[in-house]
Amino acid sequence: MEVNIVGHCLIRATLIPEIIRLISSECGVSEDKALDMFYKSATAASLYDDETGLYGQSALYVFSEFMDEQAKLLPANNKL
Repeated sequence: MEVNIVGHCLIRATLIPEIIRLISSECGVSEDKALDMFYKSATAASLYDDETGLYGQSALYVFSEFMDEQAKLLPANNKL
């Protein structure tokens, strides 16, 4: 069990920088802002929840999930 936890951490450590670069590029924000956006998202929470298996997906897939989440939040943000 401990080996899986370490392995999952290593996988996330390789995925997250690429996800952040994708967010930064697609959203036109700095990498610091992209990191902040990602870590405040439900997608990031799911990535860190081993039960979801999201850590086993590609960076592009996780990025797509993040963008879908943001698109769903956009109408709510426009009402503010």
